[in-house]
Amino acid sequence: MTVFLNQLINGLHVGSIYALIALGYTMVYGIVRLINFAHGDLIMVGAYAALFGVTLLGLPMLVAILLAVVVCALFGVTIERVAYRPLRQRNAPRISALITAIGVSFLLQNGAQLIFSATFQTFPTVIPARPLFSGDIRLPLGTLVTVITVGVLMAALTMFIAWTKMGKAMRAVSEDMGAAQLMGVNVNTTISITFAIGSALAAIGSVLYCAAYPQVQPYMGAMLGLKAFVAAVFGGIGVIPGAMLGGFAMGVAETLSKAYIDSQISDAVVFGILIIVLLVKPSGIMGRPENEKV
Repeated sequence: MTVFLNQLINGLHVGSIYALIALGYTMVYGIVRLINFAHGDLIMVGAYAALFGVTLLGLPMLVAILLAVVVCALFGVTIERVAYRPLRQRNAPRISALITAIGVSFLLQNGAQLIFSATFQTFPTVIPARPLFSGDIRLPLGTLVTVITVGVLMAALTMFIAWTKMGKAMRAVSEDMGAAQLMGVNVNTTISITFAIGSALAAIGSVLYCAAYPQVQPYMGAMLGLKAFVAAVFGGIGVIPGAMLGGFAMGVAETLSKAYIDSQISDAVVFGILIIVLLVKPSGIMGRPENEKV
C-alpha cells in the first residue's frame, strides 16, 4: 500500500502538468474548433526562455518565469495571426488548419534545433528537492507546489471565463461565432487572447516540468504535448474541468503502469485507455456530443 500511495502521488505530480498543458488545447478547441498541435512546442519555447533568462540575463527565477510567460503568449498570438487567422477568414476546411498546425510544430522544433543545437541543456533548480515525509509515504515539495499551482490556475481560469466580460465573449464565440460577431463581440481579439492565455499556461507548465525533469532540448514538447492532448480528449476536449480530470487520470495511469507493468509500455497503456474511453464515450468523460445541423 505504501508503494501504491507513493506512485499515486507521483502520478498526481505528472498529471497536474499534463492538465495544465491540456487547458491550452481545450481553450483553443473550444473557441475555434482547432487542434493546435504546435501548442506542445510552446512548452519548449517557454523552457528555453526561462533558461536563458536565468543563465544569460541573470534574472531571478520568478522574473524568468514571467519572461517565459510573456514570450510564449507573444508566440501564441503571432502564430494565430500569421498561420491560423487567414485560414479562418477564408473559411478553409479544418484539415487545412490541422496541417498548418503540424507545419508550425515542425518549424518551431527545427528552428530551435538550428538556434540552440540538439544538445541537452540543464535547467536550473526551481524548487528545492526537499521531501516532506509522513511515515513511509514520501511527498516531495515539488509535487505539492505543482499540484497547488495547477489548482490555483484552474480556479482562476474558471472564474475568469465565468465572471469577466472577456470570458463571456469567449463563451459566446465558442457557442456561435457568427452570432457573437453580430452582437458586437470582437472575434479576432477574443481568439487572440485565448491563444495568449493558453500559451502562457504552457509556459508555466514547461517550468513545472523542468523543475521535475531539468533538461531542455528542442523536441522536449513533442511527446509532452501529445500526452496533454490525449488528456484533453480523455476528459472531453473543449471542457475545462475535463482537461483537469483527463490530465490527472493520464498521469496516474502512466505512473502506475510504469510501477506495476513495464516502464517501456507505459505510453501504450495510456493510449490504450484512451482508445477504450473513445470507443465507449467518443466525446470524452465530461464532454457532450455535438449535434450538427444538416
